[in-house]
Amino acid sequence: MKTRIVLLTVLFFNSLVYASDPIKIDSLKPRFFGASPSKNVRNVNGVMFKYFDEDENNIPKKINGLGLGLNPVGLFFPALLLVYLPDVGKWNLNNDYGIVPENEMNKINGVQLSLINMEPTVTNGLEINVSSNINTYATTNGAALSPFFNLHHEVKGVSVAPLANIGQKCRGLQIGLYNSCKDFRGIQIGAWNKNGKRKLPLINWNFKKQEKKEL
Repeated sequence: MKTRIVLLTVLFFNSLVYASDPIKIDSLKPRFFGASPSKNVRNVNGVMFKYFDEDENNIPKKINGLGLGLNPVGLFFPALLLVYLPDVGKWNLNNDYGIVPENEMNKINGVQLSLINMEPTVTNGLEINVSSNINTYATTNGAALSPFFNLHHEVKGVSVAPLANIGQKCRGLQIGLYNSCKDFRGIQIGAWNKNGKRKLPLINWNFKKQEKKEL
């Protein structure tokens, strides 16, 4: 009898704790449609609409479906990046962004369709960005397409952009006017191609694992 009373008491107080934190329960419940920024949305099985990106204090979200980002900031970045295009060979993602653990990143299983992405994100599927990924750590497993630039720390698959594809760790295919990836395995096709092994016009490749340099 005493054991039952103790168990009932524990269950009662436990229910009170969760009832006092409805945001926590609600945020973990999958939704068909969600909006961001929001502290109440963590899981979406459908469409996530992002009207603004938060790189700092980002609350990781999981989207199974479509991540739709219409941050208006993305309309201005292509023009700004075009100004710095002559110095594209000096662009270095490691100088700007730190590595973010995967459990602290948004995860999109499906399609990311955005003007710009400024939140740490893993895309498993198709990524289409007008201004690509700015000021954030981004990983794509699948295909990344942009009408201007593709900027990623990691890409496994295909990266296509008319002007430039810039990455730190790439496995697969890069197609663009300028292609650059420090840790690269695959094929690069473009006017100028640069990877950790060599620099070549038109087509470049590397299929060997790079040896780590001793400090």
